[in-house]
Amino acid sequence: MRVLNVEGEPEFADHVMRALVDIGFVVDIAREGIDGKHMALEGDYDLMLLEAMSPGIEDFGALLAVREKRDFPIALLTASDAVEDRVVGLRMGADDYLVKPFALPELLSRVQTLLRRDHPQDLAAMHLCDLRLDLAKHRATRSGVRLNLSAQDFKLLALLLRRQGQVQSRTILAEQLWDINFDCDTNVVDVAISRLRKKIDDPFSVKLLHTVRGMGYVMETRV
Repeated sequence: MRVLNVEGEPEFADHVMRALVDIGFVVDIAREGIDGKHMALEGDYDLMLLEAMSPGIEDFGALLAVREKRDFPIALLTASDAVEDRVVGLRMGADDYLVKPFALPELLSRVQTLLRRDHPQDLAAMHLCDLRLDLAKHRATRSGVRLNLSAQDFKLLALLLRRQGQVQSRTILAEQLWDINFDCDTNVVDVAISRLRKKIDDPFSVKLLHTVRGMGYVMETRV
C-alpha cells in the first residue's frame, strides 16, 4: 500500500517513512503543503498523513481540498492539543488525529487500523502466482515451500509485490529501502535484487522477478 506523508520537518518525516517501509509500505513525502495537496489529488494513495502545520498549509485548507476529491483515510499529525482543533479537523474530513509527540508504534497501529477498514486482505497477505507473502507472520512461501528471507529481502519483496506489474526504477528502490539518493555508481540495488532472485526464482521454473533494461525491475507473471 502507498502512503503520502505531508510533513515539514525533514528528520521526522524520514523517521516515519523508515518505520512504515519496515512493515511493507511504500511511502512518498511532501515537504510543503501545496505539494502534498497536489500529490494527494493526482497520485494513487491508500492513506495520507498530514501535518496540519506544514509550510504552505493554512489551517485545514489542504485537508478540505483533498477530502472533497479523495476518499482514502487521512490522519492529522499536529503539535496542537487543543480540543477545538481536533474537532475542526475531524469535521473537515480527517479520520484520525494524533498530537505530537507520540509513540511511533501508536502511529503504525493507527495507520494499520485505518487501512484495515478498506483493505483487510491487503494487510494480511500478498501473492503472485504461487508466491505468497504473509505480512502478519513475516513469512514468505512459494509452492508451499518456506523461503529464507532476510529482513531486507522481505521489505524489497513487499515493495515489489505491492506494485506488481509496475516497473520500479533503481532510484525508487534506493530511496524507499535505503533512504539514499541513487548514484549510478552504486550497485546496492542490483545486489539486493540478485540476492532476492536467487531465493524466490532460481529454484522454480516460473520466474516472477524480471529486469526491464534501462528502466528497473518488475514483479509479474509472463507467458
